[in-house]
Amino acid sequence: MGALQRWGGIAALFAAAAFLFGFWLYFTLLAPAKYGSLSVDAATHVAFLAEHRSLLTVWNLVIYVAFGVALVVLALAVQQRVRSTSPTLASVATAFGLIWAGLVIASGMVANVGIGVLATTGAARPDAAAAAWPAYAIVVNGLGGGNEIVGGLWALLAGLAIAGLGGSWRFIGYAGVGIGASGMLTTVPMLAELGAVFGLGLVVWFAWLGIALLRTPAAIAIHASSTIT
Repeated sequence: MGALQRWGGIAALFAAAAFLFGFWLYFTLLAPAKYGSLSVDAATHVAFLAEHRSLLTVWNLVIYVAFGVALVVLALAVQQRVRSTSPTLASVATAFGLIWAGLVIASGMVANVGIGVLATTGAARPDAAAAAWPAYAIVVNGLGGGNEIVGGLWALLAGLAIAGLGGSWRFIGYAGVGIGASGMLTTVPMLAELGAVFGLGLVVWFAWLGIALLRTPAAIAIHASSTIT
């Protein structure tokens, strides 16, 4: 098995684990406080952020920065796997995958820098920190998944390309198409709740894709590469 295919499989499994970690933390610690919701008093958010600064920093590193790094590897592994059968789709899908990775990494970096600034400012000037909270939330959510158009496009296009491999890959590909479509629909305000479907669907899809990349015989990956060269 090629090294990139192996690392792509590992990256996909890590991406699934990162999503699970994010969901677990959100629905245990963060959900009762409605962290991130603009409907909650900003001063309450800043106080919560200062109290849980270390944990939130780790959360952002895992679900944004580390996930983005893994996504780069996975997007390139998927491109290598499908480029012999769907060269155009492979190129376009990879572009969106790398853009998505850049956005989520940027979101995590902004989030962690913002946590430090808001926590420090909140200790000395709580009113100023509370006033800055909405801008912080808008930037982080806008970059990192307030809507899922870029991630949805990558999953949809990558799914189409994967389906072109035939065999059992078709089912993985069609699942990616459906999950990607649900992500793209989050841009419609009344369908924003589909973000949960997109996120949970990606957990399953990443795990399924990761296992497939790791289990597929080496000859298939080598054949795909030799066809291009």
